Parts: sequence; C-alpha cells; structure tokens
Amino acid sequence: MPELPEVETVVRDLNKKIKGYEIVDFWSEFPKAVRGVPLKKFKADISKKEILGVRRIGKNIFIDLSGGKTLYLHLKMTGHLLIKSSRLKVQNGKLKNSYFDDRVNQYIRHRWSLKKGKDTISMEFSDLRKFGKIVLVDTDKINDLPEIKKLGIDAMDKKFDLKKFREILTKKQKSIIGIVLMDQYLIAGIGNIYRSEILFEAGVDPRRKVSSLKSREIERIFLQTKRILKKAVKMRGTSDSDYRDTSGKPGGFQKVLKVYQRAGEKCLVSQALSKNKKCDNIIERITLGQRSVFWCKNCQK
Repeated sequence: MPELPEVETVVRDLNKKIKGYEIVDFWSEFPKAVRGVPLKKFKADISKKEILGVRRIGKNIFIDLSGGKTLYLHLKMTGHLLIKSSRLKVQNGKLKNSYFDDRVNQYIRHRWSLKKGKDTISMEFSDLRKFGKIVLVDTDKINDLPEIKKLGIDAMDKKFDLKKFREILTKKQKSIIGIVLMDQYLIAGIGNIYRSEILFEAGVDPRRKVSSLKSREIERIFLQTKRILKKAVKMRGTSDSDYRDTSGKPGGFQKVLKVYQRAGEKCLVSQALSKNKKCDNIIERITLGQRSVFWCKNCQK
C-alpha cells in the first residue's frame, strides 16, 4: 500500500498537472469502487466541476472541486493515478517513450476526462486488485469522516515534533515500538516500508516495549522518522510493487533501502550509528501485528 511519501508525491504532481481543469466526463469499468451513490449520479455530481487543488491527509487523497465538493480517493494496495495528455505521441500503436506502456500501468479501472481551454487531459486510476476507493463528499465535512476523524497527527506535520512524539509514547508504555509507529490512530502515514527503515537507522529493535526505550533512543527514532520520510518524498517514493507516480514512473527510494525486503541478505549497516563499522549479519524478517518487519539483530538493540 502506498505510504505517506508515495501519496505526497502523487498529491504534489496532481497540483501541478490538474489544478484549474474542469471535469467533463467520467468512465468506470468497476462501479463498486464508487461509494455512496450510483455511478450515473456520481457522474452528474462531478460534471463541470473545476479542480481547485489537491491535498493529503495521512494516506488519503482529497481533490477539492468547485461547488463545495471534494473527491476522496484511497489507492489501497495496488492503486495509482496516471495523468495523460491528448498530445502524447503514438508510434506503432504504442505511446512513444512512455512508462504508460509498462504492465503495472495497464489496469485502468476509472478515467476522468479533464479540460482547460483547448487543452484536454485524463486522470486514470490503475488498480490491479480493484481495492481502490472513490467517494464524493462535502468539502466542509471531510474532517467528520470516520476514517479521517480517527487519524493521529500526520508524520510530516510541523506540529509533530519531539515533544509530541514523547507525549504519544507516554500513553503507550506497554506497547511495542514497531507496532506504535504503524498505528494510524497515533501517527498517520507510516507503513511497513518506512517502519523497518526508521527503526534500523535508529538502531532500535522493533520488538522493544516503549517503556524500555531510553530518552536518546526516542530522539533517534523521531529524527530518523523525519529524515527518512523527507528523503523518500525527495526520491519520489518507493516502488517495491505496484506504486508509480502520475507519469507512470517508479519511485527511487527502493534503491537505497537498507532492510526492507532484504531478508537473507547481508546487513548494510546503519550509517547513522556505525559509519566506521562493518556488519556481516543477515537481515531477518519477523512478524509484528500480522505485518512483516525487517531488521538486523546485530545493529538494532
């Protein structure tokens, strides 16, 4: 599932590419993804609405429209959004020099046709497993949505500082740190990939109880959370599976992963803690809260 860096990358792309466009049509081969109203009514309700801007709350995408309406999208496990221009060049029946022809971008389930002046583009929702969600909501009621109302503070929010992190941990003393970081009701945005990377760089065993963490270890976890998420956004996310950006391109953070999906491989050593040391230990995969976490028992204590 796309995590904070991937969704943030998509939101930034959408603000550059679709802001100011008007929705002129909508097509879907899987109407069940459109929640709350029949497809015909959904199409009518979004018709001729201008896109005012795009924002993110946790792993959720909100496309604000004119008329006080907002498109609420969740990419779920395999979803990603593609923006295509009518000016794309076609050669021998395929898009020339385009990532759009890649297999992972071929599962188009929904398409919005957009227009601004004489320019026409489309926003397409590719979703192999059809888990994605589309909802039209009132803009002023977004924060009242059950799935949004329950979310904890966003991991990239300026208000999420070391003091706030300590406050969160104080209330979860009996919990395991590897589970706390994944709890969206506490801190929104961190998923499986970044949980493993954060704790590796911080040198902390993911199985540790919060009560066992020393002050300097809590600070390291916080600092690595901010650093890794910021770096992942800069590298346009992690494509270990289906995630692609709005141009159909994979992200770049998978090239610098230290532990995630590296079970059975040699440790690359936490640069934050052991710059001059070598570690020949093998990365292991364990399960916490029914989700995999990857770690090095030599570097993480």
